Amino acid sequence: MILTKLAYKSLLNRRASVLLTLFTIAISVMLLLSIERIRVDAKTSFSNTISGTDLIVGARTGDIQLLLSSVFRIGYANNGVSWQSYQYIAAQRGVKWSIPISLGDSHKGQTVLGTSRDYFTHYRFGKKQTLSFQQGHAFEHLNQVVLGSDVASRLGYTLGDNIVISHGMGNTSFHHHKDNPFTVIGILNATGTPVDKTLHIPLAAIDLIHGGSHSANDEHDEHDEHNNLIGEPSQITAFLMGFDSPLYTLQIRRNINQYKKEPLLAIMPTVTLKELWQMLAIVEKVLLLFSGVVILVSLLGMLTTLLANLNQRRRELAILRSVGARPWQLFTLISMESLFTTLLGCFVGCGLYYGVMLISSSYLQSHAGISVNIAMLSYYELTLIGVIMAAGFIIGLIPATRAYFYSLSDGMSIKT
Repeated sequence: MILTKLAYKSLLNRRASVLLTLFTIAISVMLLLSIERIRVDAKTSFSNTISGTDLIVGARTGDIQLLLSSVFRIGYANNGVSWQSYQYIAAQRGVKWSIPISLGDSHKGQTVLGTSRDYFTHYRFGKKQTLSFQQGHAFEHLNQVVLGSDVASRLGYTLGDNIVISHGMGNTSFHHHKDNPFTVIGILNATGTPVDKTLHIPLAAIDLIHGGSHSANDEHDEHDEHNNLIGEPSQITAFLMGFDSPLYTLQIRRNINQYKKEPLLAIMPTVTLKELWQMLAIVEKVLLLFSGVVILVSLLGMLTTLLANLNQRRRELAILRSVGARPWQLFTLISMESLFTTLLGCFVGCGLYYGVMLISSSYLQSHAGISVNIAMLSYYELTLIGVIMAAGFIIGLIPATRAYFYSLSDGMSIKT
């Protein structure tokens, strides 16, 4: 108890150097925990983007490229799938449902996706969760649009607003389709996936605004227009499929990959996601190595500070010896100082970590599509902090050992 009190007062007496060391450790702990949490949540967010879909079919490219372009809206599909091929494959035995999707347009940097009403029925995310509406409902006419939650909140749109679609992806728009404005008819609830940053319009509207025979604003019989929300486009970007049985999935996937009329590729999203994370495994290891190096540097900085101060404290140690302190007690004192510094650094680092996560969570969600889970530290994260504290204690044994031998050689006074 006396040694604990003495260690505390000793740290207060050297608070300038101690605070610098403590801050360095805190920053390294914050970096380690932030990198680990973002790594885990990024993996979870990617995995939760699509579920319940057995196959994704598109033009023959790479498996990962097709997944990224069709589901994550990352990159571009160089070719499409002919409408005739889509109809033929969708009509095969065992197909439970299919969702055609068409990409290539945007609105103020946000992706526009042309699809059918089946999209709102069969698309799943997370643990097979269905899409739900915050306001409004699915489109029923060619000039209607359903917004993802992030699009609506960021751009300030509400039901009834009119918007203009632009040709071209991202912030690069080559032409604005001002003759065919769309009316916001629905806003989806947040999903934490690219759906939140997507504008959904009828598949037939994509064809019409690109030079179809009539305008999306033309008057039509309500029943006819409802039936013509899909239309017959010349081609689509890709389509999603669900099957009655896994056996049909494997059989039709093989048939699609051997399709003679045009080069197509069918991928299983869960399998391709695993391949994607295997490719990114090296990035994960580099991030962990980087955070480990930062922690090592901070601990070595603490060691350097302790050793530098130790020589200046030889008189202090001699005075402690003169009032009855034993060498092993001085050894314990220095060890406790390093342990306290590391412990406080870890606590402050955890506080900084939660602060950074709270501040950056909305940015990571909107710009990287990563849904950050701000929760209690996991067992693995607590283990990492335990390893840091153990490493800090072990490093503190080096100056403590020197203090022990100083006290033996100096005795009650410093020899000059």
